[in-house]
Amino acid sequence: MSISGTSIGKTSLLVACCLAACSSEPQRAGTENPYSPRYRHDYRHGAVPTREIMPKMRSWEEWRHPAWPNYNTDAMAYGGGIDGIGVTSGTPRVYLVFFGSQWASGAGGDPLGVSIFLQALFSGIGTGGERWSGTMTQYCDGPTVRTGDTSCNTAKTPHVGYPSSGALAGVWFDTNVAAPANATVEQLAQEAINAAAFFGNTNPAANRYAQYLIVSPSGTHPDGFATSGETFCGWHNYASSPYGDIAYSNMPYVSDAGSGCGVNFVNKGPQGVLDAFSIVAGHEYAEMLTDQLPPGGWTNPSSGEEAADECAWITSGQGAAANVTMANGTFAMQSIWSNDTDQCEIAHAIR
Repeated sequence: MSISGTSIGKTSLLVACCLAACSSEPQRAGTENPYSPRYRHDYRHGAVPTREIMPKMRSWEEWRHPAWPNYNTDAMAYGGGIDGIGVTSGTPRVYLVFFGSQWASGAGGDPLGVSIFLQALFSGIGTGGERWSGTMTQYCDGPTVRTGDTSCNTAKTPHVGYPSSGALAGVWFDTNVAAPANATVEQLAQEAINAAAFFGNTNPAANRYAQYLIVSPSGTHPDGFATSGETFCGWHNYASSPYGDIAYSNMPYVSDAGSGCGVNFVNKGPQGVLDAFSIVAGHEYAEMLTDQLPPGGWTNPSSGEEAADECAWITSGQGAAANVTMANGTFAMQSIWSNDTDQCEIAHAIR
């Protein structure tokens, strides 16, 4: 897989808008919005923008709306699938991959105990009857869903599964060599493929409902995270491999970016430092469920945003981020866009 791009510079809103106005065709905000983490980085699907950049992204989009017919809807529409895959229409299986020797005991790559926290989070998702996962279960794929559909109205249509015994399927501390200081997209994708081999998921069927979170250690900058000009907290993509299509996410050590990536977003004090990890990891998990091989799943056809993108960093009112109670504790989570209620939902009936 070969993907490359350059980070956004300090383009002024006025210049960006004037340049955008030269185009006669509607464009997706993720790739055309100069403030988006996806600008010139098309592979960053479902990218979580930093809190500082979000207002600039929204301002640009609001200016651009008249150029997009029917933009005044947040509804997700089905993208038709890629290689026959649209959503995780089975029980989700999450594999946590702690990338690099920095995760070894005493090596200093995990000062906050994030490896334990993320294992608890994904062990808890789907347990205790939590309904945060319910929103995703309304989305579907299969031969009865047509490209452009905005609802799943056939009873036999496969929907995103609910992991009633927890979503965590495996954990790998890949500590043979150090994680790169600035891992490239190709290196992250290869780590996901390596993880599939490690877990014995060596055919397409084994990876059909699997996703791999590539978690980098503190102090590293995967794909430029937390460096000058970069404006994301995480993203997801997929890689083609001999084992089938591999859905994976770039999960940096997001507390290194402070409040910009969610530290203390819901909870105060030491507990709230870990909010960043559950919010960003939950964001990418939800989007891999609803758009497993992007953009073949459910996205906004005008903006290109996915179900979690539309509900990022809400502080109050409907859809505000909140603590979600699971069988093993509470975790700060963001809401997810619900087509059937036409709003961001932190809890939703399980299909």
